[in-house]
Amino acid sequence: MDLAIRIQKLTKRYGDVTAVDGLDLEVRAGECFGLLGPNGAGKTTTCEILEGLTPPTSGEVEVLGRTWRTGAAQLRARIGVALQETRLSERLTVGETLALFRSFYSEGRAVDDLMDELQLQEKRDAWVGKLSGGQRQRLAVACALVGDPELLFLDEPTTGLDPQSRRALWSQIEAFKAQGKTVLLTTHYMDEAERLCARVAVVDHGRVIALDTPAGLIRSLGGAHVVELSTAPPLEVSALQALPSVKSARVQLGVMVLSVEEPHVALPALLDRVRARGVSLTQLSTRTATLEDVFVSLTGRHLRDA
Repeated sequence: MDLAIRIQKLTKRYGDVTAVDGLDLEVRAGECFGLLGPNGAGKTTTCEILEGLTPPTSGEVEVLGRTWRTGAAQLRARIGVALQETRLSERLTVGETLALFRSFYSEGRAVDDLMDELQLQEKRDAWVGKLSGGQRQRLAVACALVGDPELLFLDEPTTGLDPQSRRALWSQIEAFKAQGKTVLLTTHYMDEAERLCARVAVVDHGRVIALDTPAGLIRSLGGAHVVELSTAPPLEVSALQALPSVKSARVQLGVMVLSVEEPHVALPALLDRVRARGVSLTQLSTRTATLEDVFVSLTGRHLRDA
């Protein structure tokens, strides 16, 4: 199996703070791999080490079969990077910016093609300083793609984009994957990870705490559906844990959250239990389980929590 990225026992410390704590990870060539976790989980630090921007404290990192110690020049020609926040010269136009980045590579993409694909053609002569946040983000991704990389790092690339721009960028990522190239994606959007990623790793406190396909992680909850309810007075978890088709139950921000296999089996039993206990049902909803539910189940926190 060809690997685009191999990480062994990666550690990064900033004084007394450990941002990455003995992380092990492999990303296969040709896949879109997602890193999920709350702010401060170590995702961005891990990406910066892989991109050659930050040295590790300890551990081994290989990118496209090379290390940054011995193959930095070759690696820079083979990767593309779109950071969480990219600062570009505000006194250059969009066309000039892309032409400048294209000049850094001996081979690469045509500037006009990229502007068409990322909906930037009408902004060709606009100063970067006059672009909206979403337009700047699309330009940053275009700069990452202009060298025609083998491996693309995208750190929360659709933050601040409108729905149409998000879909356009998703199409661009899927086209990139269709060429057999590799993407490492960090995101807070669960629909994005589920649509784009072949596998995802859930990271917390600098460690991988779960790794599988999106569907596999959701199956690990024990139920593909979620029932959320509130009662007055509140029911205890033990009153619902043993109901038919209920695989797990927890209280989250005052709401009872049940992972269930078959809602049509669980809901009648749930309503019978509510009536038998003589409590009032104040909220009831059902939905399909998501990667957000996986993360909350594993850590007790939401992906957007600091």
